[in-house]
Amino acid sequence: MAKQTVLVPDRLTLEAISWREEVRAGDVNAIRRLCRSSGFFSQEEIEVAGELAEERLAKGLVSGYHFIFAEEGEVVSGYSCFGPIPFTQGSWDLYWVVVDDSRRGRGLGGWLLEKTEKMAVARGCRRLYVETSSREQYHPTRVFYQRRNYTTQAVLKDFYAPGEHKIIYLKVLAA
Repeated sequence: MAKQTVLVPDRLTLEAISWREEVRAGDVNAIRRLCRSSGFFSQEEIEVAGELAEERLAKGLVSGYHFIFAEEGEVVSGYSCFGPIPFTQGSWDLYWVVVDDSRRGRGLGGWLLEKTEKMAVARGCRRLYVETSSREQYHPTRVFYQRRNYTTQAVLKDFYAPGEHKIIYLKVLAA
């Protein structure tokens, strides 16, 4: 039997990535590009992702949207968007963690999530909520959160469509 060689993408090193929180005008298109590259999001979802960055640009921190961008050179390779849930004390939503499809499987998503959690805690977050779909396509997404100690808090049956449930995860970050 012939020996097969399996090529695995090199893991990124932290030194290869620069991080920033500031939203720039060009990030709106970068966010939409990242969302398209993933193959997970509808055109409407892609537009909303860009709109959150536009709102942050227009309103600043008052928008309630916080961002972290991961860049390799001048190219945005991934980002997260998160913010406080109105009328709660310390509960935040994680809206997006998106990594360019060509960069997936190299550790960038985990680093983005770790930086997101730390930044959210520094701004008063105690509980971070994530919502995702039960579709088979999202199985890797669910595993991603479960491996990082997010626990299922609710399953809303037929939320998105018949047979497609909304799954809500939680990670307690601070007491």
